[in-house]
Amino acid sequence: MNPPSSDNSLLAMRARYGERYRWLLLLSVMVGTMASIMSSTIINVAIPDLSQHFTLGQERAQWAASGFMAAMTVSMLTTPWLLARYGYRSTYAGCMWLLLVGGVAGGFANSFPLVLAARVAEGLAAGVVQPIPAIIILRAFEPHEQGRASGIFGMGVVLAPAIGPSIGGVLVDGFGWRSIFFMVVPFCIASLWLARRFVPTTSPGGLAANRQGASLDWRGLLLAAAGTLCLLNGLVELQGGTALSAAVLLGGAALLLVAFVVLQRRTLKSRQRHPDQGVDPLMNLSLFKDRRFAMGSIVAFIYGIALFGSTYLLPVYMQMGLGLSASYVGTILLPAGLVLAITIAVVGRLADRQPTHRLVSIGLVLLAASFALMVTIDLGRPAQIIPLLITWAILGRIGLGFILPSLNIGAMRSLDRSHIPQGSSVINFLRMLGGAAGVSLCGIVLEWRVAAHGALLDTGTTSPARMAAFGETFLMLGAICALAVVAALKLRTVQQTTGSK
Repeated sequence: MNPPSSDNSLLAMRARYGERYRWLLLLSVMVGTMASIMSSTIINVAIPDLSQHFTLGQERAQWAASGFMAAMTVSMLTTPWLLARYGYRSTYAGCMWLLLVGGVAGGFANSFPLVLAARVAEGLAAGVVQPIPAIIILRAFEPHEQGRASGIFGMGVVLAPAIGPSIGGVLVDGFGWRSIFFMVVPFCIASLWLARRFVPTTSPGGLAANRQGASLDWRGLLLAAAGTLCLLNGLVELQGGTALSAAVLLGGAALLLVAFVVLQRRTLKSRQRHPDQGVDPLMNLSLFKDRRFAMGSIVAFIYGIALFGSTYLLPVYMQMGLGLSASYVGTILLPAGLVLAITIAVVGRLADRQPTHRLVSIGLVLLAASFALMVTIDLGRPAQIIPLLITWAILGRIGLGFILPSLNIGAMRSLDRSHIPQGSSVINFLRMLGGAAGVSLCGIVLEWRVAAHGALLDTGTTSPARMAAFGETFLMLGAICALAVVAALKLRTVQQTTGSK
């Protein structure tokens, strides 16, 4: 029998577990976030196998990755509403069940549309979960502890994608692509057990969940979903379709964005006039009046393009460019993942003392350098290929380690506490929107450059022409990171003029 709901409130759990409770709560959501992040990245080592099994082109097979991220991107906007209406526990546990069902369904799917549907279900669950840890860190921890908490959380979370590709590569080679879908199941089961013990039934701020509260902004959600799909399909049509279809889709995405902004402004004004009734806006545009948050959002979007684009591109490069097996790819990426976990833990402590712009700018420079240096890998020097791959991958992960614990916390520290759930949702939405576009962009640019060099993109023999195409795609990602540095440096001016609140 379940204990009374009052015993599961935030205040009751704090009294029950004492000072350590905030760390137990963070651990509980960390496990679920690990499952969601693993499900987002583990598919990349199976893209070539999926492509061959269902006889798909590379641009269609990559929808197993980009479809997940499109769903995750849109569902992030619903997190504040779900938390306010159903509380932490119901929202979190519901997402874990959906993620578990998606993993099992994907593993047993016998057609690509079913695989894609399972990936979309997983993406919807992962998107709602992603903003929750930042909300907890900013509300449950004191300012001088937030960097350390973010670093510890980040270190734990990156261990999943660090180890995941290695295990996933072995599973793909030994048991096929289906096995990777089942990897999230034990994490989901563990997260459900932890949620029952440590996650409160209340909503952010310790308020009781209000199921009679404001309605969900369905119109805004539909506009955001339609705009995201038009953007992603428009990017794909730029390479594989006609100029007219690409222009129509990208133009439609722009119009839907304008319509979304207009709707959100009207919804916010209506809510301010009638606070006890109506609909909460899906995205509170007034947050962008805070210049630090606005600059951080720009960095998050551009950073998302580079991060998720490279997460997709690196395994494909190693398998289709260098002809390495899936299990070998995972082994090569494992040291970089472990270095990332250590870097995040160290930088998390620095984030409590060092300005955000400095840490984020250092990270972006290192990330850009790691992409640019990939062009130094030469098929004519086989003895140097693996050491250079490991070295440049580690350099890029050190860069990520400087960015991850710093960006979200630094961008949202000046927001009012009541706006933290919305701020976390928005900044994660923009990062994932950039990520969804980044995966498609890498696929498009790669196909374009492969065709320009007269090469073929397959898993057969390697060729200098194909390597040149991959090199140019990596340079594109490096240029995008350099662009993000410009926005990150503007955080310095904002901090000097506004200071911390």
